[in-house]
Amino acid sequence: MALRRMTERQQTFFGWKVAWFAFAVAVFSWGVGFYGPSVFLHTLHADRGWSISSISAAITTHFLLSAAMVIYLPDARRFGLAWLTLTGVGFSVVGMLAWANSQYPWQLYVAALVSGAGWAATSGAAINAMVAPWFDRDRPRALSIAYNGASVGGAVFAPLWVALIAQIGFVGAAAVISTVMAVMLAPLVFRFLSPVPRDLGSHLDGAVQEGAERPALKVTLSRRELLRERRFLTISGAFALGLFAQIGIFAHLITRLAPILGESGAAWALSLTTVCAVIGRTLLGWFMGERDRRLTASLNFALQASGVVLLVLGNGSAVLLLGCVLFGLGVGNLISLPPLIAQKEFERGDVPTVVALVTAINQAVFAFAPAIFGAVRDLTGAYAVSFALAACMQLAAIPIVLKGGRR
Repeated sequence: MALRRMTERQQTFFGWKVAWFAFAVAVFSWGVGFYGPSVFLHTLHADRGWSISSISAAITTHFLLSAAMVIYLPDARRFGLAWLTLTGVGFSVVGMLAWANSQYPWQLYVAALVSGAGWAATSGAAINAMVAPWFDRDRPRALSIAYNGASVGGAVFAPLWVALIAQIGFVGAAAVISTVMAVMLAPLVFRFLSPVPRDLGSHLDGAVQEGAERPALKVTLSRRELLRERRFLTISGAFALGLFAQIGIFAHLITRLAPILGESGAAWALSLTTVCAVIGRTLLGWFMGERDRRLTASLNFALQASGVVLLVLGNGSAVLLLGCVLFGLGVGNLISLPPLIAQKEFERGDVPTVVALVTAINQAVFAFAPAIFGAVRDLTGAYAVSFALAACMQLAAIPIVLKGGRR
């Protein structure tokens, strides 16, 4: 009987509803702010004749501004996570429309400032901030659910963007998607993000709260102190390299594959990559347990590097699609693993600051990936060198992440 009551509490635990709402936010956030720029690049280059390097530089601005804002996300939460998320949704909608309505390349940079703010308030660190107050033991599973929204966003939005742009144009597509995003997310933000566990008489992972309240979380490390911590530096350094490679590839993947697979085929290949990301992240969430999270990260980097090598060497559909599969299986875990490693290696009060600072540094690094990949492609006339650089970075991340951990 006691076991049955415990199971019922777990099933009705509000934290799981929060995780699924975070999933919905991630679907739109990544569909617009992460996978969208890959389609924007190809569309603006093909339809308006703007250079790949100039469009890529605007995408870099989008990610770079986001990095500058994410570092202060823990401080901004004093305004309320619900208000912060609602503001992020608004900036994402306006930024999307600004990208579509740009008439000159310089206007893309203005659009990037707005869309970057929206991405900062609804992406990696923000998703972790939604889930973390509700989970400890079950956090890998909860984050797996929430971050799977990122991959679903890619699977749905990459082909959807291409199809809508082909039917009603870039401006029309942006108008439709921005309307759907606002209508689906805005009315639910306060319902799911305003409550905290103590409001509902529950505790982490759905346990019933009894006796005295748990003491408030205490921050023991400042940002400056974290920058001298080997544990922190090896997390940030390894995942900065991995995400630099990943963002650069995603920003240019459709343009890389379109000559062989066609525009629609390239969009579906991107969708396949994100479906594999769901599979990879789900497996990680269910089977992580107490296994070495840094070792898991190193294996993830190796898996992705093997896929990127196929994207470099492949000239046929089968090889390229296999490359997308191997690369995709590790995509989602590059977002999930840093918070999970931080959870194991830092005090609970320090984890939000660690996650936000890692995310900010990583975004500041990978923000330059679209522009650098685009410049190298324009200089060499092909993507072989850019993608080979990505594979090397993923392999270089392996020894870095393995050297961290507790002293």
